Order: sequence, then structure tokens, then C-alpha cells
Amino acid sequence: MERMARWVMTVFVLGLLQMVMVLAGFMAGRLTANASALSFLPGGGTSPAAGGTPTELQATFKPFWEAWDIIHTDYAVQPVDDQLLMQGALRGMLDVLEDPYTGYMTPEEKAINSTHLDGDFEGIGATVETDEATTYTRIVAPIAGSPAEAAGLLPGDLIITINGEDIAGQDITTVVSKVRGPAGSQVTLEIRREGRAELLTVTITRATIDLVSVESRLLNQHIGYLKINSFGEKTASEMRAALRELMAQNPTGLILDLRGNPGGYLQTAIDVVSHFIPDGVVMIERFGDGTERQFEAEGGGLATQIPLVVLIDKGSASASEIVAGAIKDRGRGQLVGETSFGKGSVQVVHDLTNGGAVRITTARWLTPNGEWIHEQGITPDVEVARTEEDRAAQRDPQLDKAIELLTN
Repeated sequence: MERMARWVMTVFVLGLLQMVMVLAGFMAGRLTANASALSFLPGGGTSPAAGGTPTELQATFKPFWEAWDIIHTDYAVQPVDDQLLMQGALRGMLDVLEDPYTGYMTPEEKAINSTHLDGDFEGIGATVETDEATTYTRIVAPIAGSPAEAAGLLPGDLIITINGEDIAGQDITTVVSKVRGPAGSQVTLEIRREGRAELLTVTITRATIDLVSVESRLLNQHIGYLKINSFGEKTASEMRAALRELMAQNPTGLILDLRGNPGGYLQTAIDVVSHFIPDGVVMIERFGDGTERQFEAEGGGLATQIPLVVLIDKGSASASEIVAGAIKDRGRGQLVGETSFGKGSVQVVHDLTNGGAVRITTARWLTPNGEWIHEQGITPDVEVARTEEDRAAQRDPQLDKAIELLTN
């Protein structure tokens, strides 16, 4: 896959996950030997040999290497860890771009970052990002069937404390390490929820999360129901099989549920939406130089004519919004639920020689009508909220409305 983007920065799964996704999902590429302006020497205390920094940047980086030497000679606690210094320098360089979806990942973070799309893990099961305004960690969406969902965590919840410790300002990796743990163990979170004055205290028993990207069934009204939980490498093939089985039963309508789906691979989103839109533009990438690339439906879709309703909520992000935006703009179906998350950028991940990676925002993505939904989200055609009381009573007014629209 040439370009991918991850959800939400960082759309990481709590437990053993941390995302961004986002496109999020949406990762590919490599870093060539000349792509980095920094060249660090093992052992420290010595500035780079001639040619270690490109000639045209020798003057620019002279203060950096002066500081590098000063740390190794004057800092009170020796020896210093060169790997940590290098990683800190990379993080700082990318942080000044002030893009929450651009950043450095250690080898461990890189491995965790890919797990949420195609693997199982032990934890509470939720995708998260750092809330820039408060510096706390925000829930993007709990994973379907996870302990986080069972405990009532909702998109937009802020994690304030973990086992009594305030986590303000802590990076996402630190937060994940404090929340994750073996199945059967417990973690206590204090949650700040919009509209509530008091904090909510939630104790969650960790579990092994079996990630299922696609669920399907035939509802009593002979309406097909298809839920996509993520856009991973296997999602397109799993969805094709599920959709083929549903369509063989001749449903009168189809519900595509993208609620709580934080995104994933760009190509998977194109594969998925192509089953519902027969041809034409489904997404546009716009690059920094003003050039654009259009993505069109691939043809051969299994459900291009059947009446369609798409469910979205605040946890629908990135690749989910690509699919929902295309269906809305192309008039293919109705959107029901709540305004989506609002992530309209594309990320590419470049591997580094230390096993880590840098995730770089390379483009904006727009709906077929040219709308950039970043930080605004996609507004549904029919707005229907699902309250805490609904969830507690196992009511789903959004699904009920979708069934009503298809039945009528």
C-alpha cells in the first residue's frame, strides 16, 4: 500500500495499544539513508565526524552538537543514555511542527501501534489520543465487546487518574504502560465526562481482547446488519465474505455500523466503500503543494443498489469518515447518529534504522464534494443520540432509527 493514514493521534488502544490513527490508519513507506539530518554516534561525548551532518546543515546543527557535548561532559548524573537523548531530540524536532498526528515512535511503540489493527492483546480495550487542551488522555472509542465498553467508557471521556495517580502531561506511552496489564488484573480510572461536574471512578478488569474487525447478522425485519470495528489488513476480505453471505439472503435493506471505529488503513477504506458505490470519486488527497490525487471506487461491489443506512458517532474517525463521507456526498445512503470525530489528514510511517519510526502527515483528505472534515466531523442526515441511560438499559435508538428508515 502506497499511502496509509492512521486515526486519531495518537489513536492508540489502551491496554497493549496506542494508536493514531489513523489513518490513521494509513501507513507505508520507508526512510532512505539520506532522509535524516541527524547522525548520532554511539558512546556520546563526541561530535559527529565530518560528513555526519550534511554539509549545508553543519552551521545549523552546530549548537545541537555543542549541547550534546556539554551534556556528556558537564551533566551531574553520568553516564547519560544516548538512545534516550536521540529519541528526545527526534520527539522535539517533530513536536515543533505542532501537528498531533506527526511524531516519533520507539521500536516498542511502533510494534504496539500496529497491533490494534490485526492482533489480540491484553488490556481494557479502547483507542485513545492526547487531548491537547488539557494534556490528559482522551478516549476515542472503546473496542466492541471489551472491558472498557462493558465498564461504560464513552468517546470523549478524559482519563484523569490511573490507580489514584494524576496523569496530566504524561505522554501516551506512559499512560498505556500504566493501564495495560495481564488478563484478570484490575485498574482503576477516574474519568471526566462532558456534562458531569464530578469525576467518575471506574474499576476495570483487564482481559484478552480478541479483535474482530467485521460482524454481521440478519435482523428480524429481514434487514442486513454489518458492523466494521476497524480497518485492518484483513478487514476487506472479511467484509466481502460477510457481505456475500448477507446478500445471499436477499435482505430488504442494509445497515453499515461504523460507530466506535477509529479508522485504519486507507486502502482498506477504499476497498470497503467500493462495495457500496459502483464508480466515481470516493475520496480526494490534497498535498502541501496544492496537487491532488483522486481515489475512485474499484468496481465489482456487492451492495451498490440495496437501500443503505450508515451509523456513525463521536468514535467514528479517519477511515470510518472516509467511508461515511463518500456515501453521504454521493447520495448512496443516509447517515444516522451523531457527528463523527473529525480527522481529515493522511499519515505515512517511515521506518528508522533503530527499529523505530516517524509518522508524518503528508496530505489532507477531502470528501468527494471537496469538504475537509478535520476537527469538524461529518454531520449525520438524521441526528439521534444514544445516552448513558440508553446504554445501561441496552437500548439502541440509533439502530432503531436505521431500521425504521429502511422499513418505511
